[in-house]
Amino acid sequence: MAFVSLKAWRARSAERAEIAARLKRELAQALALGGADALAVNEIACADPGCPDMETIVLVMRADEPTRGLRVRKPLDAVGAEEIAALVAEDRLSAPSR
Repeated sequence: MAFVSLKAWRARSAERAEIAARLKRELAQALALGGADALAVNEIACADPGCPDMETIVLVMRADEPTRGLRVRKPLDAVGAEEIAALVAEDRLSAPSR
C-alpha cells in the first residue's frame, strides 16, 4: 500500500469538494430547482462488472415529489456539459406530471 501524506489527502479532498460544488451549482440551474428543492452530488465506487471504478450519483429532491436518483457512469471530474444535458433529460422523463 502506498503512503499518502495528510497534506496530499487534504488537497485532493478540497479539490473533489470544489468539483462537486461546481457540478451541484450547474445542475441546480439546469434543472431549474426552486428554493424548497435540494440536490446531492456524490462520487461513489462501483463494484458492478462493466462499471467504471468511480461513478457520479445525483439525487434530485423536489418539494412534494419523490426523490429521484440519477447516475453518470463517470467520475465526478469527468462530468461535463454533455452529461449534465443527459441528466436533465433523464430527470424530465422520470418526473411525475406537473
